[in-house]
Amino acid sequence: MNHADIGLAGLAASAILIAVAVGVSLWRSLGLERQLLWAASRALVQLLIVGFALQFVVGDDDPLVYSLIWLVVMHLFAAYTTWRRASDVPSVFALSLLAYAASSLVTLGVLFGFHVYELEGRTIVPLAGIVVGNSLAATVLVSRRLFDASSERRTEIEGRLALGLSASDAFQPVLRESLRTALIPQIETTKAVGIIALPGAMVGLVLAGVDPADAVRVQISVMYLVLGSVATTTAVMSLGIARELFTSSDQLIRRR
Repeated sequence: MNHADIGLAGLAASAILIAVAVGVSLWRSLGLERQLLWAASRALVQLLIVGFALQFVVGDDDPLVYSLIWLVVMHLFAAYTTWRRASDVPSVFALSLLAYAASSLVTLGVLFGFHVYELEGRTIVPLAGIVVGNSLAATVLVSRRLFDASSERRTEIEGRLALGLSASDAFQPVLRESLRTALIPQIETTKAVGIIALPGAMVGLVLAGVDPADAVRVQISVMYLVLGSVATTTAVMSLGIARELFTSSDQLIRRR
């Protein structure tokens, strides 16, 4: 029996929860009714489209080149989203694209290189989606923190430069604090897994009838994947932005 076989009636019934959220917004005069309905509708349409498209990628006989094309599009869209959320950060599109690609290469290289998962469409696309999806918020956060700090703490940074420190050394405290800020939420989430919350991948597998012990092993590998991907992406992004904030002669670039 497939415990996750949800029909149209079940899907419609679950939409009652959206009505609950809208009701709360109306009750407390939050003004979020349109955003809630738009978010729910958009998610429905996007997932239906993705579900249809995945049929041509995750099959056993589907060429891996389809999965690679999917990954390229995914990374480009993630870089575009990062650019939209931090458009004033210099070279943010190119740097975020590089960061997402580096993160996918490192994390997926470990999982597939050590045969944790078999190299096939049904594993490549979902795992890459986890890498990029979970890295996006942290990437935007570290980008904005570094860019804002370059203005807010200009006197402090230039003081270090005046003492003879190189650009990388003068900016190191800001870089370290920004990276900590971006990583701590994911670290706390990882620490809370299994005690406070059951993650989505594990819940989905259990609902699908998979043995809980097997579901736990999959979830652990996913959590490690997420933590490694966020660390890699933010590290690459922060180093790239730090280079963009200084001239070749180690002067902090003034920005409006």
